[in-house]
Amino acid sequence: MLVKGRIWCFGDDVNTDIIFPGKYTYSIKEPEEMAKHAMEDADPEFAANVREGDVIVAGSNFGCGSSRQQAVTSLKYAGIRAIIAKSFARIYYRNTINLGLLAIINSEISEIAKNGDLIEIDTDKGIVLLNGKTFTYPSFPEYITKIINAGGLIPFVRDNIKK
Repeated sequence: MLVKGRIWCFGDDVNTDIIFPGKYTYSIKEPEEMAKHAMEDADPEFAANVREGDVIVAGSNFGCGSSRQQAVTSLKYAGIRAIIAKSFARIYYRNTINLGLLAIINSEISEIAKNGDLIEIDTDKGIVLLNGKTFTYPSFPEYITKIINAGGLIPFVRDNIKK
């Protein structure tokens, strides 16, 4: 899979309430509506300006806080195709896989990325191209790659159930 887009930078400890405000948890049910509120507490212009294929680059502990799935859903439906961070909260990381959103751990990229930089991720080669530099990351196990390429766990299972 090839991902190309612009970078949106965020810092450390971006919690699920910042990613998708908790005040909408029980009132917004549709993913497309969730996308309109993605990251609004961190950057009120994010949802209006994010484009399909864009990538979030963040610091440590991205997705900490509650385990609400809306925090992943809102970013995926806003057009984000990958998140690169120094580290992820464990449950958030698992939720990204379940929804087919690429989550890469790489501290070097987090240190040099700037808002608006163009980035390219080649998941087949396990490389990220940024500012004329090539970064590698550990490849995902084959089953994780298949889940992400299918668009998430539910589509993967649906497509692979023996009939």
